[in-house]
Amino acid sequence: MSYQTLAGRTAVVTGAASGMGAATARLLAAQGARVALLARRGERLAELAAKIEADGGRALAVVADVTDDASVQAAVARVHEVYGSVDLVVNSAGVMLPNPIEGGRIDEWQRMLDTNVTGVLRVIRAFNGDLLAAAAEGRTADLVNISSIGAHVAFPNYAVYGATKAALTYLSQSLRTELGPRGVRVTNIEPGLTETELGSHIDNARLSEELDGMFGAIGSLSSEEIADVVAYVTSRPPHVNLRQVIVLPTAQA
Repeated sequence: MSYQTLAGRTAVVTGAASGMGAATARLLAAQGARVALLARRGERLAELAAKIEADGGRALAVVADVTDDASVQAAVARVHEVYGSVDLVVNSAGVMLPNPIEGGRIDEWQRMLDTNVTGVLRVIRAFNGDLLAAAAEGRTADLVNISSIGAHVAFPNYAVYGATKAALTYLSQSLRTELGPRGVRVTNIEPGLTETELGSHIDNARLSEELDGMFGAIGSLSSEEIADVVAYVTSRPPHVNLRQVIVLPTAQA
């Protein structure tokens, strides 16, 4: 499908080294957007940028850690230096570390909070002025947050992960009251089972096997299919905000 209205836009995609972030960056660039790729793994970003440019797109690899203020600010400076202001931001960086709450894994809790919630807030703070300026100039401006079906559906041993995603879903809802009247669209996307690297972060063998079993029994979406949703919502006419999209494999209840 062609999303012609994405041509000429300037996008920032976090978590762009893999999964939904990488797929989104590729699709936005294929549709004519200039894309800044933000993630921690510089080698992965360089490879992706090279592929995008080989296909005729424009991409800028920017090593950044959303859990670090100085890193995010340096990334903003680099994006502005090369591309100028931004009118499309996709918060795709995230981490999923399930374990029983009785395990008391504060290290995992903190990592998920720092990435899934505070990291998103850092990126929003960094580019909020750009989005508001774009809207004030009459251009389309989009903030897209990738949450999870876990924001609504409780899964045993995923309590803290689900809580971080519920926070992100509520944050998106609240931001619409601030940004929507000023012309900035806020879209919250909540995927179900999707093929990404998230499962590889799990250090609990039993829970890892359970997740593999769910994928085997239900099936999954591809990262490219989530990217397709991002491209669709951000290419609608500026007055149309698809505010919340839950995307599940058909067999996932």
